Amino acid sequence: MRLFRKDLPHDYATPLSHTLRLSLVACVLGLAGCATYAPLPVGERQGAKDVSQLSVDTSTMPLPALRAHQFDLSHGTDVTDVAILAVANSPDLKVMRDQLGVARAQAFQAGLLPDPQISINQEYLTHPIPGYRTASAYGISEDVTSLLLRSTRKAAANAQADQVNLDLLWTEWQTIAQARQLFNRIVSLREQQRQFSTEQAKLAPVDGYVRKALQEGNLTFDAASAGLNAYADATKRLSDCTVQWHQAEHDLRVLLGLAPDAPLDLIGKPFQASPTPDQVEIALASLPQRRPDLLALQAGYKSQEITLRGAIRAQFPALTVGVDRQSDNSGVTSHGINIGVTLPLFDRNRGNIAIEKATRQQLKDDYENRVLTTRNDIHQLMLDQATLTKQFEQSQTQSKRLDEARRAAESAWQKGLLDWPTYLSIRANALSADVDYIAARDQQSQQAIALEALLGSTDLQPSPASTFKP
Repeated sequence: MRLFRKDLPHDYATPLSHTLRLSLVACVLGLAGCATYAPLPVGERQGAKDVSQLSVDTSTMPLPALRAHQFDLSHGTDVTDVAILAVANSPDLKVMRDQLGVARAQAFQAGLLPDPQISINQEYLTHPIPGYRTASAYGISEDVTSLLLRSTRKAAANAQADQVNLDLLWTEWQTIAQARQLFNRIVSLREQQRQFSTEQAKLAPVDGYVRKALQEGNLTFDAASAGLNAYADATKRLSDCTVQWHQAEHDLRVLLGLAPDAPLDLIGKPFQASPTPDQVEIALASLPQRRPDLLALQAGYKSQEITLRGAIRAQFPALTVGVDRQSDNSGVTSHGINIGVTLPLFDRNRGNIAIEKATRQQLKDDYENRVLTTRNDIHQLMLDQATLTKQFEQSQTQSKRLDEARRAAESAWQKGLLDWPTYLSIRANALSADVDYIAARDQQSQQAIALEALLGSTDLQPSPASTFKP
């Protein structure tokens, strides 16, 4: 391909050649830093077949108690191990960490300088004329307004990235609470399942005795209904409890990223926490400086404040500045500057300013409502905790008493000293007391977990004082 015609004077080609070289250099510089594409195939995650296949770096855990825990699954998985595994392997948390990567990339993008614009123009003669040449013009310009708003864009994007990071931390706290609750529920349901299974086995002989007496005509259906219903009720309660147990184990496997058939070797006691009123008051006083969801709202408010300031700055005329060099057909060259200004007659960015002000007000109210709701929730949980503690102690005492009565009744029944209706009544009362005791213990534990999560955990180190003042 020819760059200039042979029948034209050499000066016809000079501007064109110079421009092409300039364009080539610009293209090479622009392409030097370009990213390259690499495929990322979508996989089919099967989940770990066993918790022993999961690796965890406890130094990355969000709570000091988890970081200090001796993580060893060789002897089973306790409630703290479950919490650690949930934070490290929860599929939902992995998605949120990807979102944090997106937010950090957006913050990086907001801090980049706008690219300058290069303009190149060539005007060719339709018919060659001696003494005249191809006219050319080339220049470079920069969006000054974008440069002036860069600092606000960058600061707002960094604050948004901080908000996403704090939202992730808050979700990790909630995941820890969820893991503890599921652990406690599974332990309670397993204990109830053993209770109902034992009760079913103990009632089987009574059920056989009643059915035989009914067949022989020694009992009427009215008289035998209590005996028949006792065994059927125990069987139904065992079935219902087993279904709930399977559901709880399913939920825990999903939370830990385990395969559906992965075994759950849970050991140890359920999670327990009993903060004193003084500890609660101390935690409440520093709550806005410690709890990630409140800190996240503060970061969001800070980002919105910066965005509003940027919108106010953007109401001033948009400015573009550049320099150029031109050569006309007669070979006369010139150079100069060009300035582009947007006249602020109609828009003046008033719509965006109104939107950003309304958004700031919404975030302010959201933060204040969250703080108020949190304080009320904690107050209610403290009242409930005192009530549940008394209920638990009463249920425990009643369960022990009726367990003794059941053992005595079973011995008397086997010796023929007690009629079966009375025996069944005593067993039913004892079973109800045992179930109430387990339920009271589970409810007390669930309330303690909820209180711990709302307080931001009493073992947390305070965060630096916030300067957020809506």
